[in-house]
Amino acid sequence: MAASAAPPNPVSPPGGIGVLPGGERPTRRGAELALLAFAAVVTTSALALVEANQEQSVTTDLLKLGAAYLALFALAHLAVRRLAPYADPLILPCVALLNGLGLVLIHRVDLAEQDSARQLGEAAPSADANQQVVWTAVGVLLFIGVLHLLRDHRSLARYGYTLGLVGLVALALPGVLPSRFSEVNGAKIWLRLPGFSIQPGEFAKILLIVFVASFLVSKRDLFTTAGRHVLGMDLPRLRDLSPLLAAWGLSLAVLVVEGDLGTSLLIFGTVLVMLYIATERVGWLLVGGVFFALGCVIAYKLIGKVQVRVSTWLDPFATYDSTGYQISQSLFGLGTGGLGGTGLGAGRPDTVPFAKTDFIMTTVGEELGLIGVAAVLMIYLLLVLRGFRSAVAVRDTFGKLLASGLAFTVALQVFVVVGGVTKLIPLTGLTTPFLSYGGSSLVANYALVAILLRISDAARRPAPVRPAKVVPAAPIADAPTQMVQRPS
Repeated sequence: MAASAAPPNPVSPPGGIGVLPGGERPTRRGAELALLAFAAVVTTSALALVEANQEQSVTTDLLKLGAAYLALFALAHLAVRRLAPYADPLILPCVALLNGLGLVLIHRVDLAEQDSARQLGEAAPSADANQQVVWTAVGVLLFIGVLHLLRDHRSLARYGYTLGLVGLVALALPGVLPSRFSEVNGAKIWLRLPGFSIQPGEFAKILLIVFVASFLVSKRDLFTTAGRHVLGMDLPRLRDLSPLLAAWGLSLAVLVVEGDLGTSLLIFGTVLVMLYIATERVGWLLVGGVFFALGCVIAYKLIGKVQVRVSTWLDPFATYDSTGYQISQSLFGLGTGGLGGTGLGAGRPDTVPFAKTDFIMTTVGEELGLIGVAAVLMIYLLLVLRGFRSAVAVRDTFGKLLASGLAFTVALQVFVVVGGVTKLIPLTGLTTPFLSYGGSSLVANYALVAILLRISDAARRPAPVRPAKVVPAAPIADAPTQMVQRPS
């Protein structure tokens, strides 16, 4: 009895992307749709829990927020299916779940603030959740626009220096404007126009990452040249330190002029990691660490705001009635949540200042506990890992550096925010990507995700099949002599 033929093993190219037996590569859009449906179920269930715990009934707010959420991410899925069909199927569902949880938490704090106003006999404040839905719609439209216009991520490299200049101008503009047009809560990071305000630094970080990736690709040979060999590692040459010095000086300038500690950390950390990825030399991390320590000492000695942040970080309860109030209330909220949390809608997140923006992770910790915080961090980890996976799988160096920089900046921002509200590091004033209330951060991060999806589409897309080159037969007179074996 003849053995049956075994089915052919699927081919697995670099990056672990499977190939169907017919040679076609799966787009995984069905998996993305199923995961988006799961995110919608989680978001809708969470909204219903908040409503039930607060009002003991389900109001029409749930229907409005749920319908808007479903419509926006259905539109985003259709855009990815048409414009980037081979994109990573996990990135958009991670974003949808984070955005949905953020919407739930903002709605929950809205209800708490309205209840407090009613008890005090004051007018109820307007609901920020509705405004967050509007910002989500703007972000999704920008997301679709970037996917439509950016058909090849490598085209960004041609405009790297121009985009870098635009990013520098956007970053510096709030610092040179009068305070009434740019300052909020002591930080000059806004452009405040009549009826409209925006943080240009959120968009500037993406433009600067594009510039750094383009610059490192064009000058990579200079930075890979080793300098002195010390303690088993090759240190960079002094004349090649200009990019790191530029990033260091820019970070200090942002900190001194605008008082923005978070953006300062984000710029220097991202540039340092991109330099390490481009050169694969640990010496850059060592030199960068020395620059970082030197910058911390200079900032602490010269800037009073940094001294206040550090002293508050070391002992927040010593200044509970003034500068230590925010972090103290945050620690109380996290302690109240404990392991499992008080339950959605059953806590008191409104007692923590900026519970919808800078301290939204405290709201997660109070109502969902340590388990909820760990779950949210796992979603961020998955999002960042899929970004790095796209960097590994894409074929061109510019795409690798750009995807790495974008993924790392999300990871660093989450670390800085969570470290600040848990007293691991001093507070910085950054917002949590996709979770916090605010238009600038949300819209800019949707543009960031669109670029990541474009790179992952290029990494997973099958290479075009080129027709075989037809070699014309040589004339008989020019043909080489061949030995022909006579059949037996």
